[in-house]
Amino acid sequence: MKERLERKLKQQVIELDRELRIELPRQIKLAVALGDLSENAEYHAALERQTFVRARIGQIRKRLAELALVNWGDIPKDRIGLGSRVVLYEDETESEITYELVLPDDGDTAQGRISIASPIGKGLMGHREGDEVTIRIPSGSKEYEILKFQTVHDLGGDQNPKD
Repeated sequence: MKERLERKLKQQVIELDRELRIELPRQIKLAVALGDLSENAEYHAALERQTFVRARIGQIRKRLAELALVNWGDIPKDRIGLGSRVVLYEDETESEITYELVLPDDGDTAQGRISIASPIGKGLMGHREGDEVTIRIPSGSKEYEILKFQTVHDLGGDQNPKD
């Protein structure tokens, strides 16, 4: 999981850096060639984008530094935590659902990866097999029974919840 997120963030930095160093200077140069910069929308849009891209690169680099500080040894082995794959029975739909609890930047509900910062992610943290949990979500509440789970230690780290 950590490796997947690091790859994703590093790829974003590469793409944004390319835009910052190659594409935006080219756009600014073309806009300057059009003349009067005070009313040149292309010029101002390129400068705004340049500011945004610089800020986003800084955010991603900060996130990468924070990710390096995550101590995977501190994640519990006997309870649901970051990286756990959880199989739940959802009372409302009378069906099973599988989630992998991931860091906020790696969340993708369609792929079964939910953020530990989301209401469901927070509500599952620390629970064990057999626990029944009621989780408040913006539209009300959901009731689940935890059928089984595997921790990040059981899964070996970088696993896809659909394996």
